[in-house]
Amino acid sequence: MELYTPDQTDRDILTLLQKDARLTYKELAAMLHLSKSPIQERVKRLERLGFISSVVALIDPNKFENCMISYLQVQLTNHSVNTFKLFQQEVSKLDEVLECYHTTGGFDFMLKVVARNMIAYNDFLTNKFGRLDNIGTLNSSLVITQAKRETALPV
Repeated sequence: MELYTPDQTDRDILTLLQKDARLTYKELAAMLHLSKSPIQERVKRLERLGFISSVVALIDPNKFENCMISYLQVQLTNHSVNTFKLFQQEVSKLDEVLECYHTTGGFDFMLKVVARNMIAYNDFLTNKFGRLDNIGTLNSSLVITQAKRETALPV
C-alpha cells in the first residue's frame, strides 16, 4: 500500500466532505480556490488510499419513536489474542451493535447498541449476545439524552 500523508489541501477537502459529503467537485474547487480536475484527482486518491472509507447519510435517531441506544461494557473471561479476535468477529455480525471498541480499564470492550425498546434490548442480551463465548461481566448504560453528536474528525 502506498504511504501518503495528506497535505493541507487534502485536509481541507476532508474537512469539507465530513460536514457535507454531497458537495460536488465544482463546489469543492470553488471553496478551495482550485480547479475542478485537481480536486477530483485528490478525492479519488483519498478514496483509493482509504482516507475516505464510505459516504453515508446520517440518520437522526430522535426522529424514530422506538429507538433506544445503550453503551455496553464487556469483560471477557479469557484474554487471549485469539479470544479477542473471535469476539470482535462475532460482535460485528450483530445488527444491533453499531460500534465496537477494544478498550483499556476495567472492561475489555465497549459496544454501542441500538434496540427498539427495553424488551428488544433484553432479547438481544439474552438470545444473541449472551450466546457468545467467553462473556464475563457486563455493564449497560442507557442513553437518556444526547448533548452532542459529531462524526467529523478534526484533520
